Amino acid sequence: MTFTDIDAVQAGLGDQGYICGRPLATVVFLALRLGRPLFLEGEAGTGKTEIAKALALSLGRRLIRLQCYEGLDASSAVYEWNFAEQMIAIRTAEATGGADRAALKTELFSEDYLIERPLLQAMRPQPGGAPILLIDELDRADAPFEAFLLEALSDFQVTIPELGTVKAAEPPIVILTSNRTREVHDALKRRCLYHWVDYPDYAREMDILQARAPEASVALSAQVVAFVQRLRQEDLYKKPGVAETIDWAKCLLALDVVNLSPAVISDTLGAILKYQDDIQKLQNHAATRLLDEARASLPPQ
Repeated sequence: MTFTDIDAVQAGLGDQGYICGRPLATVVFLALRLGRPLFLEGEAGTGKTEIAKALALSLGRRLIRLQCYEGLDASSAVYEWNFAEQMIAIRTAEATGGADRAALKTELFSEDYLIERPLLQAMRPQPGGAPILLIDELDRADAPFEAFLLEALSDFQVTIPELGTVKAAEPPIVILTSNRTREVHDALKRRCLYHWVDYPDYAREMDILQARAPEASVALSAQVVAFVQRLRQEDLYKKPGVAETIDWAKCLLALDVVNLSPAVISDTLGAILKYQDDIQKLQNHAATRLLDEARASLPPQ
């Protein structure tokens, strides 16, 4: 499946429960049409990773995810040798006493002992077409890995010294995400189409919540979204994302909550706030004040 236009992108992602605006649908469409990597930046919990998941489901492609972390290097992202199996093969050859050293070396460093990591997997042909390669939270990786990635994504090929160069017959659809804990180098950004994924407005967050938690009543969903929208205006260490809005609504449903109250909010703050300093700010009368302001902001039903 392919998308014929921007409206088809919105509809396709919407069918997978991902509600996006036209600017985001446009940059996704262009990335697919032009074969360019898509760089998505924004606060944690705004749905950057979910875009890749929804796109893979909508297109019927395999999703290959490379989760970045401090200390990630090229070998961990591309391939590793199965040392345990290689040692077994060496011991077996020694036990039989007839091992040819050259032949054994060739066998040990063959595809049979190769463990493919995400970047190498993405270069291989996949059923259904080129996979979606999600390089998640690139800002957590170190600068040397970023430099390596720049080269790998330029030619869509990786080199295994013992086997040679593996080039993608059909380049993967690449989506990179960053929570902006550090700046990603301009050289990498220039090779991508860019989009800042922001917190949604009230109307879109309502659509998202009703798509992801359809069992919640419209009245409860409206209160939840209005409260979270108002909460994001507070001076918090970590503002709640859309993921927290959905989690909170599901927690409230599990507790059979029909309407928000200060007591319910106080009991369930751990679903939307993840730092004690932020939770402390909503104690006493703060939750009541925010709830009153949130209800006052609700559009007429």
